[in-house]
Amino acid sequence: MKLEELALKVLESAEAAGVDFMAVGAIAAGAYGIPRSTRDVDLLVSIEVPGGVERLTAALAPWVEFDPQIVFDTIPWGRRHVGRSRATPPFKIEIFETFADSFVQSEFSRRRQVFVPMLNRSTWLPTPEDVIVQKLRWGRSKDLEDARDVLAVQGTESLDMPYIEKWCALHGTAERLRMALAEIPPLD
Repeated sequence: MKLEELALKVLESAEAAGVDFMAVGAIAAGAYGIPRSTRDVDLLVSIEVPGGVERLTAALAPWVEFDPQIVFDTIPWGRRHVGRSRATPPFKIEIFETFADSFVQSEFSRRRQVFVPMLNRSTWLPTPEDVIVQKLRWGRSKDLEDARDVLAVQGTESLDMPYIEKWCALHGTAERLRMALAEIPPLD
């Protein structure tokens, strides 16, 4: 099974489970920036629908084996369910639950339907501004590259830079934003 096929199963299962969700991680960054290879599918799921996450993981059982132990991250996500695809090659699936973090709440409330070329369909994604803020918050090297690429492709003139700057100031990532902007190659 290809990653794109698995991602479609995850999205279709989320829709069938009746949960509010959005694709995050490399899928969202690639939709707004420069697509890169990835070996995982990341989904942020609202916990507003009781039992929704459980219905989603049960619906994915034919394709994904989830670890029975739920992981709890203090920053930048709360609870997450980690699974591995049953097919070869194995891919990682992470289902993050929304939680009482002001940025996560803002990001989720601003989500929108976007056509994702790698999936050849529309799905719920964060805004490009929220992808940038989240990637800068995560701060891993690939996340910083993703943030820079979204900034470069979208262009600062089309982004809500005060929104991005506000969250970066609150998260202590303003220097990461400055560095990402400085790394954008000039257009000739």
